[in-house]
Amino acid sequence: MNQTRVILSVVALACVAASPVHAQQAAPVAVARTEAATPLTADQRATGIAAILRTIEARYVFPERVSAIRSRLNEGLSSGRYDTSDPAVFAERVTLDLRESSRDGHMYLNNAPAQYAAALTSDVDVFDNPEMQAIWAAAARRANHGLSEMRILPGNVRYLRITQFHWVADRTGQAYDDAMRFLRDGDAVIIDLRGNGGGDHAAVRYLLSHFMKPDQLDITFLEAGREPVQSRTLDHLPAGRLTGRPLYVLINRQVGSAAEAFAYDVQQFGLGTLVGATTAGAANNNEFVPIAPGFMLSVSYGRPVHPLSGTNWEGVGVSPDVAADPATALDTATALALTALLSRADADPVERAGWEWAEAGIKSRLNPASVTVARLRALAGTYGGRVILFEGGGLVWRRPDGQKVKLAPMTTDGLFAPEGYDDRLRLRLTGDALEVQSVNAPAPSRFPRD
Repeated sequence: MNQTRVILSVVALACVAASPVHAQQAAPVAVARTEAATPLTADQRATGIAAILRTIEARYVFPERVSAIRSRLNEGLSSGRYDTSDPAVFAERVTLDLRESSRDGHMYLNNAPAQYAAALTSDVDVFDNPEMQAIWAAAARRANHGLSEMRILPGNVRYLRITQFHWVADRTGQAYDDAMRFLRDGDAVIIDLRGNGGGDHAAVRYLLSHFMKPDQLDITFLEAGREPVQSRTLDHLPAGRLTGRPLYVLINRQVGSAAEAFAYDVQQFGLGTLVGATTAGAANNNEFVPIAPGFMLSVSYGRPVHPLSGTNWEGVGVSPDVAADPATALDTATALALTALLSRADADPVERAGWEWAEAGIKSRLNPASVTVARLRALAGTYGGRVILFEGGGLVWRRPDGQKVKLAPMTTDGLFAPEGYDDRLRLRLTGDALEVQSVNAPAPSRFPRD
């Protein structure tokens, strides 16, 4: 097989209606560890750089940048910057030069012997290459297609974390259907993309379709010499649509490519609120080329254009609607969701009580209360046989079975959260009494100080 032959996408595309777009970023795939990498020779380095340049000259989406890329790679080879026998180090140095000279996050070289070998097994397009498909399908299966975590947060805010946008025909859609059914019963939805480097547009379109009307243009892909390709939202969704619920999407600097596409759509179409930090800024569509003796080159061949902005997020990233430290973005988004829910005039009293309880817990985490040692000491005592101790600089509740439970201050006026109760129980110490509050009790139980 000609080693400069273009290898398209990272996973096969298909679903209820096949996506017309190729993947934007390779999904990480675990490989078997070996004792040591096969040493890279000078001839292999020179041949590899020549193959990379041929591919870029033939396929790169921005021809005006090719000269700068060529100069940078040739200088790296002649100066000795690439003089290493370690394939991983070689790939790292070439990637740095590719990205700096092109200003394009989708230009990189991976040391990937297993994928390189699989790509060479057939001259057919990668979509029809069984070995490549098997590699990607195995990675998707082990990662539950990137849907790594689902949780019910206090106040029935439903949370989904997506670590990668995998897509495997007749498999990934079913995983998303299950996740969407889970989210559908929430009062608000949080989708966590933090750390998601991208993946396949088919998965993005499938997810996005749940928050939009059918057959809406979501993005157009442009490639020199070819007709524009449109991506439109799907008509049929087994789990139904999730419109009408408050939606929050968590982002950070490590969110890239296809993950940025979803965030960008949420913002442009006004589907929800982005919380966190500006994303990586990698919008171009990329494809993969095997480079001897064991590399895969990612090269941008096209670019997306959004129907509303007329542009994309390349080089600038997607800015959050609410800036927040990514480490606390989940609590920030949960607080925003609960505030929005509590603003509803038609809220059911039971649901409102749950939101108010949850809001108090979130606010205490975002703004931890500070209680003086003197005040904590004064609150220690026995209340109706219930023992509160001052130990280790804080208060401890000694249960009747002897177990000690730390109490975390929620407010400065004596409200505490016992550790290990998943925010279902709270204690209020007034000085002359202990009030035990339970999320499912209509009123607190009060125990006077002994």
